[in-house]
Amino acid sequence: MVLVVLGLGIVASMMGVFNFAHGEFVLLGAFTVWVAERNGFPSWAGMLAAPFIVAAIGWLLERTVVHRFYASPVVGMLGTYAIGLVLREVVRGLTGGQFHTVGEPVGGSFDLLGLTVPAWRSVVILVTLAVVLGAWLLLARTTLGLQVRAALENPALARASGISTTRLYAATFAFGAGLAGLAGALVVPLFSLFADLGLRFLVQGFLSVMLGGVGSFEGPVLGSAAIGMLSAGLPWVVPPILADVLVFVLALVVIKLRPQGFIHRKGA
Repeated sequence: MVLVVLGLGIVASMMGVFNFAHGEFVLLGAFTVWVAERNGFPSWAGMLAAPFIVAAIGWLLERTVVHRFYASPVVGMLGTYAIGLVLREVVRGLTGGQFHTVGEPVGGSFDLLGLTVPAWRSVVILVTLAVVLGAWLLLARTTLGLQVRAALENPALARASGISTTRLYAATFAFGAGLAGLAGALVVPLFSLFADLGLRFLVQGFLSVMLGGVGSFEGPVLGSAAIGMLSAGLPWVVPPILADVLVFVLALVVIKLRPQGFIHRKGA
């Protein structure tokens, strides 16, 4: 979830458009792993390839279609929703509209403080933490990261300073798509592959970005952590269906009381 939200938040902050095809990038990552496994490759090979393949698809879509939506956020949301719908139906056709399981590269479980912890879930958590740390270092410690942060804070000033926001937007959109593709590749052994897989992540990702705040690296991560803890904790107290409803209600209440989110920077 954190990887999905991070990519969605960066794109929304920089370009002013919520990418409603982002869930389908998660789906494409999962689909890549399934295709690799179906063609005789180990599932981990598909997981390594997924972020690069999905990033390339994201870059191509940004250069051909998505960049036309930046002037109108509402049109951008509708346009990206239409792109997502097309991608979803293509995958539905290629998978026959069925559920497909994908094997876990690391099976089994281990005991931790008296709890049985699935090994693959632990790998997913560790990889997520490593990627988030890497993304933070990229944004905080490199020239490219400085340019991205400048465009996040003030796109007009960044262009006036000689930064090519056109190329930066394409690279950032591809980066966000790659993160979503990696997320889909990591979770497909846990959720199975089906055409509507990305919808779950899109709705929760949108709420997480709004909750955390647009315009910062930390905001979407914090929003994702809040949604994740609520989603994991509430089913221990109330029935799972009611827990899902409460997550959305609580998130919407917070957004209503603090529309700018937990973390908000001027110029975002």
